[in-house]
Parts: sequence; structure tokens; C-alpha cells
Amino acid sequence: MNYELFIAKRIIAGKAHKNSISSPIIKIAIVAISLGIAIMSISVSVSLGFKNKIREKIAGFKGHVQITNFDNNNSDVSTVPINLNQDFYPNFKNVKGIRKVQPYINKAGLIRTKESFQGVVFKGVDADYDFSFFNDFLVEGRLLNYDQPRNREILISESVADQMELKLNDTLNVGFQVASKTGFKQRKPVVVGIYKTGFAEFDNSIIVGDIKEVQHINRWKEDQIGGFEVLIDNFDELKEKGEEIDMNIGPTLQANTLLQNFRSLFDWLELFDNNVLFIIAIMILVAGINMITALLVLILERVQMIGILKSLGSTNKEIRKIFLYNASYLILKGLFWGNLIAFLLLCVQKYFKLISLDPQTYNVSTVPIDFNFFYLLLLNIGTLLLCLIMLLIPSMIIAKIQPSKAIKFD
Repeated sequence: MNYELFIAKRIIAGKAHKNSISSPIIKIAIVAISLGIAIMSISVSVSLGFKNKIREKIAGFKGHVQITNFDNNNSDVSTVPINLNQDFYPNFKNVKGIRKVQPYINKAGLIRTKESFQGVVFKGVDADYDFSFFNDFLVEGRLLNYDQPRNREILISESVADQMELKLNDTLNVGFQVASKTGFKQRKPVVVGIYKTGFAEFDNSIIVGDIKEVQHINRWKEDQIGGFEVLIDNFDELKEKGEEIDMNIGPTLQANTLLQNFRSLFDWLELFDNNVLFIIAIMILVAGINMITALLVLILERVQMIGILKSLGSTNKEIRKIFLYNASYLILKGLFWGNLIAFLLLCVQKYFKLISLDPQTYNVSTVPIDFNFFYLLLLNIGTLLLCLIMLLIPSMIIAKIQPSKAIKFD
């Protein structure tokens, strides 16, 4: 019996009948599965790339959680100071999973040249600030040097530099509105670094400098700041950590997460998940239908063989296993080629960045790619299992084939 089953498997797999009617249909099914898994893998990798890249950029500019005074009314500009000396600074001992707490002050200003002007937000930070984000996106120059009596150095974005026709080591005229007789105060910072993140909302407005410069402009004391940025270890715990932080700060302070401050942006990112799920559902359905068609053709083409196997004592379950076994082989073959195609295309985009985007619309300059092999493995396993489940119903047609009639079938 084992010999007959072995021969049956070889016949169904097409080893003995390469020119059979089912051959082109099987090839179409394999191509459908290959294209399906490739499209699904690319969709998942691009979606994760968008989410992680935008999260990274917002956190680089704003931190994961912002602690400010209630009177600031969630404004991007620091109007009411808070005291630097807090129980949670520099180490947030009451909440686990906090990587860093860093003070900052935001001050609205106006860059003026002979030809034009540009509204900006001067972000003042201290020497202990985590500059790794700006270091990654630095295209010219260097970071700020705090080893000097007065630090007049600033970082500006490439977009601001292009709009204002600025270059490294240029001295700017930046005006700030203050509560004084003139109502205006001017500073002349020096450009030492130019960054480019591709996040247009921030690139077009934020310049980074010494926090002491902003304290002098606002006439604040050294222990007065605009707020704290809190960086956490795991972004997926942001909501919970934000609530914990809010419970462990003073009653006059508030803690807002990125999810709260940029709700519309993260709602937009959620649409990617919905689109990816829709694409996955469609691709699996298409692959399943093609496999069902191929299996039905295989069964109908080998009715005589099924009749012979039944007459030799094979059960319906054993014969169904033969067809499902070979269907699994075809699905795995399609998954292999689909994964190979997707991996090559994703690597080309990741390392050569061939497909560019408008940063004004997408907040990134190229299509971002993020390989998550665990998600891709689940995608492959899910596709294999769902296709096999869909094949169970058409394989039941084997039970209706009667040996006496099947053997006479021509």
C-alpha cells in the first residue's frame, strides 16, 4: 500500500505528467501565492517603517512624554516657567522604564535677512541633552559645544537654511518678543550644524541652541525651565507610562504623551494598519481561490487513479492527505519565491532608497523599510494554514468518487 501511495504522490505532484492539463493551472497558482506573499510582506514592512520612523522623529524633537505647567495650555511655546528642582529629575525613580528626563525651553522667534524672514521656534537644551537623534540626521557641521563661557551656537534644518540662504558659520539675526519697553529682543546665534530629518512640520520651524540663551531672553533664573521631555524604553507602553508619570508629578504640572499631542498624526498612522489588513485579506483570498482551482483540476484529472487507490483499499482520508500534501508543497514553493522577491525589493529600497516621497505630505523623504522577521514569519505561517483550511472543502469531493465508475472514466 505504501508503494501505491508513493506513486500517487509523484503523479499528483506532476513528476510523471509534466504536460498535463493541470500544469499551467498549477503554475498560475504558484505565481499567485508568490505575488500575494510578496505584496503582503512589502505592505507590512513599509507600514512598520512608516510608523517607527515617524515615532522616532517626533520623539527626537519632543520626547515621548512632555511635562509642562498647566498654564501653558499645551502650547508649543514655553510661557510659564516651572522649577528645575523636581523629585523626578534627573532620575524618575517612581516609574520604571524611563530612559532619560531632560529639561528644555521653547521660544518663538523670527529669523530676518535682507531678502526674507522666517518664523521659528528656538528650542533651548542643556549639555546633558540626548543629541543622538540630531547626530543621526546631521548633514553638515557638528553638534553644539557647551565647553565655552557663552554658547551662541545653534543647529538649523536644511530646509530653513535653503529658504533663508544660510550656510555653516553664518551669524543670524533672530528677534524674540519679550515683556519689555521695546517688546522685542534680538540675538545673533551662529550656525554650527545643519540637520535634515524629512519631517517637514519640525524641519521648517525648529532651531536648537543653549537653554541659557532662552533663559536670558525670558529673564528667567537658572532653575526655571519650560518643561521636561521624558524618554521611555518601550514605545508600546507609552499610554501606560504617560498615566504613571502624570500620577507622580506635582499637582500644578501635567504630563502629555505624543499620542495626545499629535493625535491626528497617529490616527493617520492607524490607517496604515487598516490598509495592510485589507491587503492581506485580499491576497490570501486570491491565493486560496487559485489553490482551490488547482486542487479541483488535480482531482478531476486523476479520477481514475483515485478509483484504483480506493479499489486497493485506500481510505478517503488517506487519499485526501496525498492531495493536501502536494498542495502544501505548491504553497511552500510559492511562499519561497514570494519571500525571495519581497526580500530583494525591500533591501534595494532600504539601502539604495530608490523610491522617494514628498516630505511635506508623508513626513519622510523616502519610503521607509523596517524588517520584522517575527511578523513576516507569522504572515507566512498564517498564509499556509489559511490556504490549507480553504482546501479542505474541495478535497471532500474525493469521498464522492466511486471506484467502479472512476476506473471506467476516460
